[in-house]
Amino acid sequence: MLFSLTALLAVSLTIVSAEHHSHRRHHATSSRSYTSGGSGSAGITPHDVYGSSAGVPGCKININRVAYWPSAVSCDDICVKVTNKVAGRSVFLLKIDQSQGSNAAHDISYDAYNYLKTGQSATVHPITGGPETWDYQYVDPSNCADLMDGGKLPLEAVPSMNYLVSCLAQPNSFVAKNHVLYNIWDSICRLGADEVSTINYPAENQPVCPSGFGVNTKELGKTIYNIEYRTGKKVKAAGY
Repeated sequence: MLFSLTALLAVSLTIVSAEHHSHRRHHATSSRSYTSGGSGSAGITPHDVYGSSAGVPGCKININRVAYWPSAVSCDDICVKVTNKVAGRSVFLLKIDQSQGSNAAHDISYDAYNYLKTGQSATVHPITGGPETWDYQYVDPSNCADLMDGGKLPLEAVPSMNYLVSCLAQPNSFVAKNHVLYNIWDSICRLGADEVSTINYPAENQPVCPSGFGVNTKELGKTIYNIEYRTGKKVKAAGY
């Protein structure tokens, strides 16, 4: 079944929970220079359920290092460094989700928040807490290479199309040059096929996948976990 570009852009972006980290042998090839998207400070809070409005599959990244911030997901500023100056600790985070609402939060993964406050993982020494005023700076995406898929941003073939097309329209952007498109249907990697898809944009308006584009009935066979707030326990993502 063929999809028009308009239909693809209208696909809803499913935000679901997950936790896993996977590397593939894809290597970033961009040699472009990076211009920082800015810096500042914000009241930063913990977030214990993975989601990505950009359509990034949780089984292909380190979901314990993600930023959920009010600004739209950029095609360049996808790596942000957050620093607790008092403790002398910093983390690099993938900025791949946009928080919603009139008082949209500056959330970060619970484990990252826990580390910035205590120096330990939430699975070892879980704590609770509210907003912490920490500094942030957008940095070159290469600083987040080990959080991604071999230095490239993995994307779900259907849910990411709105975001991906906007980046492909900026051919010199980091994501346009450094992405891997998977035939995965949802962010917890429950349905789809673990295979690379391609899109010849703008000549073609539909990704090409070995098993057929948009497989949504096949179980992927991956179980993904979040780190639960307060307890530090790993819990199976909702939807399995």
